[in-house]
Amino acid sequence: MPTKKSAKRAAPAGPKRRPASKKAQSSAVKTKPTAASVDAFIEKVANPVRRNDARKALALFRKVTGEEPKMWGPSIIGFGEYHYKYESGREGDMCMTGFSPRSTATVFYVMGGVPATDDLFKRLGKFTSGKSCVYVKNLADIDLGVMEKIIAKSVAYMKKTYKAE
Repeated sequence: MPTKKSAKRAAPAGPKRRPASKKAQSSAVKTKPTAASVDAFIEKVANPVRRNDARKALALFRKVTGEEPKMWGPSIIGFGEYHYKYESGREGDMCMTGFSPRSTATVFYVMGGVPATDDLFKRLGKFTSGKSCVYVKNLADIDLGVMEKIIAKSVAYMKKTYKAE
């Protein structure tokens, strides 16, 4: 009686192609600046709390960075730009800082501070974090003055580290 393994059909003859490696598949930079309207994007945010928080975050980032916002990919509102290059040879451009009003939280993209050790984060309020992301369910849950300092610190770090203008 044939087993499932032995009952498999042989692949049709033809040239053998190796699938692209995962490294090759993921090496293309997916998040790029677009010409999409930041205001139109914010107006389409379904959750009214997140939409209002996005308007407040937009004003805060403009104030701190002195930059005009740009859409990066379909959902990141970015400020400034820097060029990175890894030892692997992968390189690209990304916004220096920014935010995204996601369905469950507003995500702030900040670098240069470590939430576990940076005193500013201890005073921020209610948030969760990732490597360079701060997730806030409602801006009312955080101290916006502290967030302003975190963004300013992040921008200074990025300019120093990447010689961004």
